Amino acid sequence: MKTVKDKVAFITGGASGIGLGIARTFADAGMKVVIADLRQDHLEQALKCFSDGQALHGIQVDVSDRRAMARAADETEGVFGKIHVLVNNAGIGIGGPLKLATYDDWDWIMAVNVGGVINGVQTFLPRILAHGEGGHIVSTASMAAMLPCPGAGLYITTKFAVVGLSESLRSELGPDNIGVSVLCPGPTQSNIADCGKNRPPQFANSGYAETDKNRGRFDISIFMDPMKVGARVLEGILGNQLYIFTHPEFREGIRARCEAIMAAVPEGESDPKLVAAVPFLLSNPIYKKAS
Repeated sequence: MKTVKDKVAFITGGASGIGLGIARTFADAGMKVVIADLRQDHLEQALKCFSDGQALHGIQVDVSDRRAMARAADETEGVFGKIHVLVNNAGIGIGGPLKLATYDDWDWIMAVNVGGVINGVQTFLPRILAHGEGGHIVSTASMAAMLPCPGAGLYITTKFAVVGLSESLRSELGPDNIGVSVLCPGPTQSNIADCGKNRPPQFANSGYAETDKNRGRFDISIFMDPMKVGARVLEGILGNQLYIFTHPEFREGIRARCEAIMAAVPEGESDPKLVAAVPFLLSNPIYKKAS
């Protein structure tokens, strides 16, 4: 996308933290923005953050509810018309050792962090394709999807999935003039540590009752302002960037991971017959810098 002015964006998890930073940045750039969020109280508070005259609309929706997402898409088109930008940002964080996890813990985080992104794509991509004007899909993963750390295995699993889905979409949607980016933010000011308050009753059996008591132990004032993340997302859309990173502090860790991967590739000559048979497995143009 070369310009975003007057384009319509739908942002899940848009009423606080990173989602709200993205929404405010988009609105400042002249976009028509729909903020979708699970919590009505957060929506009402978020809408107070915008200037008069900006095109905003709030929708309460659970991203794990496919019918609700379809209704939200219908409402968005009814209010603003054709949708061009989808931001799959809604997510939860469950912290603690994998050995403590229950099926309810897995089912909840998968329903939101993976299922919510899938539902966003399945709901909105056909609508973006239908109008033929192109667009962009951004899905929020995490730096934990690049540099996994101990004690967050459930969260990391879901965010790796978001990276894989985003890369797959980018491999396919270029000819349709639809860009795809995966946002991998570092520590950012948000209320993700309070997500346990939103745990649905059907997923009540958690193995993390004790570890949840230690959530929020960080001084988040030193974390990145969500508006800076929003600015990076807008830059990423306009530049059609595959990966949107936010923190230079992770550079050496990323380099070490890439070097470890390269060091594990066996030495030896390539088999020309294999290269000719499966070239699509051996490289992917999405990793080349976008022009």
